[in-house]
Amino acid sequence: MTARFIAFAAVAATGLTASMADAGQVVLDIEIPTQKVAEYHKPYVAGWIEDAAGNHVANAFLWYDVKKPENRGARWLKGLRSWWRKSGRDLTSTDGFSGATRAPGRNTLALDTNASAFKGLKPGAYSFVVEASREQGGHDQVKLPLTWNPARAVTANAKGTTELGQVKLSYKP
Repeated sequence: MTARFIAFAAVAATGLTASMADAGQVVLDIEIPTQKVAEYHKPYVAGWIEDAAGNHVANAFLWYDVKKPENRGARWLKGLRSWWRKSGRDLTSTDGFSGATRAPGRNTLALDTNASAFKGLKPGAYSFVVEASREQGGHDQVKLPLTWNPARAVTANAKGTTELGQVKLSYKP
């Protein structure tokens, strides 16, 4: 076999095709404000996509205390009230889109559109929702308008009031 054939076979076996090479990236910048409190717990934060009617379309990310033994951190996911009602309580697993809580400051998350909530998303009007809840703290939610067209760049931003600061979304095809 030639080196070219072997390389092609390796790419084909992994499922990487020309369309994968054309994948875009959604970048989220989420500010978690510093709180002046005696006992601080990092917030749980969820991000998801809703259609124009407010129906849940897909989960994008979930930050919670994943390192607690026996997954005890999951018991506090109900504090993300909107996310929990729309999709959280029906999940059997958060693998693939969950990660650890984040400290106050600016947190950046990059989502490949071919390997995330955006995979297969049809063009149209949506909202990208970010919700935060903190033990012994507050609750906050922002909705970013999202007109999705995989061929066009898009930006959106919103500002929370307590547990979320500035939230920005940008997409580059």
